[in-house]
Amino acid sequence: MQKILSAMRRAIQNYAMIEDGDKIYIGLSGGKDSVLLLNALAAYRRFSPEHFTLEAVTIDMDLKETSTEEMQALSENCRALDVPHHIVKTDIAEIIFDARKESNPCSLCAKMRRGALNSKINELGGGKLALGHNADDVAETMLMSLLYEGRFSCFSPTAYMDKTGVALIRPFIYIEECDIKSAVERLSLPIVHNPCPMNHVTKREYVKDLIKTICKDIPFAKDRILGAIYHPERNNLWDKPSQD
Repeated sequence: MQKILSAMRRAIQNYAMIEDGDKIYIGLSGGKDSVLLLNALAAYRRFSPEHFTLEAVTIDMDLKETSTEEMQALSENCRALDVPHHIVKTDIAEIIFDARKESNPCSLCAKMRRGALNSKINELGGGKLALGHNADDVAETMLMSLLYEGRFSCFSPTAYMDKTGVALIRPFIYIEECDIKSAVERLSLPIVHNPCPMNHVTKREYVKDLIKTICKDIPFAKDRILGAIYHPERNNLWDKPSQD
C-alpha cells in the first residue's frame, strides 16, 4: 500500500487536488480502481496535511446480474473505514438497453452515471468527486482521442463542472493498473464484478489491447505516451497555418 499512497500523494500535491476542509465523495463503482481509491484515501486521511471528510457514492444501474453479496461486502468495507456509503438507485440500464436499445451505449451511460453522481453530491451538500482513473486510463484516453477524434487530448487531473458546481479530482493518475490489481489482491479488498453486457467489448478495451501489443515490440511505449502527457513542455506540435 505504501507504493500506492506515495504515488497518490504526489498527484494530490502536484495538482493541489485536496484543500483544507474539503468534502470528498468517491465515485465507488465497486471495480478495483474505485475500491482501492476508497481504501487509499481513507488511509491518506490519517496523515494528510489537509483535513477533509470522505464519503462514498455508488450508482446502482439496476443491472439484474449484480451480486447482492458483493454489494454488501462493499458497504461493509466502507463501514470498516468509517466512510458513509450512499447507494443511488437508478433505471439507467433499462433506459439504455431496453427503452433506447443503444448499440454503442458507453458514452450515454457514462454521462447518466456522472449526472446521478453529481446530483447526489449536491443533495448531500456539495463537494469534490474523486474518481479512480489510473495511468493506463490516461494513456488509453490520449490514444483514443488521437485515433478516433484526430486530436491530442486527455482528461485533466482536476476539473470544475460549471453546470453542477462539483469539482473533480483523479488521485490515481500516476498509478498503473497492474499495481492497482496487485494491491487489491494482496489486501483482499471486496470487488463488485461488472455484469454489463458491454464490458470488455468497448473501444477502450480495443485500445488497451493495442497498447499491450505495441509494448511487446516497444516495451517502454506506454511510459513514453505517459511522459508526453505528464510533461507537455516536451511536446513539439505545429502552429496553426496562417492560411488554409
